[in-house]
Amino acid sequence: MIELLILDVDGCLTDGKIIYSNSGDESKNFNVKDGLAITSWIKLGHHVAIITGRRSQLVERRAKELGITHLHQGIKDKASLLNNLSEELNIPLRNMAAMGDDLNDYKMLSMVGLSFTPQNGSKHLKSVVNRVCNADGGEGAVREMIEEIFEINDEVSDFLALWQ
Repeated sequence: MIELLILDVDGCLTDGKIIYSNSGDESKNFNVKDGLAITSWIKLGHHVAIITGRRSQLVERRAKELGITHLHQGIKDKASLLNNLSEELNIPLRNMAAMGDDLNDYKMLSMVGLSFTPQNGSKHLKSVVNRVCNADGGEGAVREMIEEIFEINDEVSDFLALWQ
């Protein structure tokens, strides 16, 4: 059973674009459908962790809105952090699922029990992951991943009951 989701941000939770204003403000697009699936996952007693190589106050804000307590930004060695999370939460790597879209996610994706990349993820990851989503990053790929895991975990009725 999958108990912990590991998510990259840019290219997975967002479309991968980083927009800067003339005043230096940063902008990102998050998908509300991904957010509903994430909050549902958490409501059913599961864990979510964000592991991203960049730092952004916007990501901190989005994680807080969604109830994600395991937020790790500025991470260069995602694989090492994943091992630490496994020990801290007492969740074996085989009970984790991860989504990443680029080469800095390669090791992390090869370590977990179930791995995903968005449709527009790096072609080099598509042969490594268990599933290539139909949706692009920031366009519902995380929602697609979570709904598939609810099926694998036999939790679709529990997921739907949250909203019926």
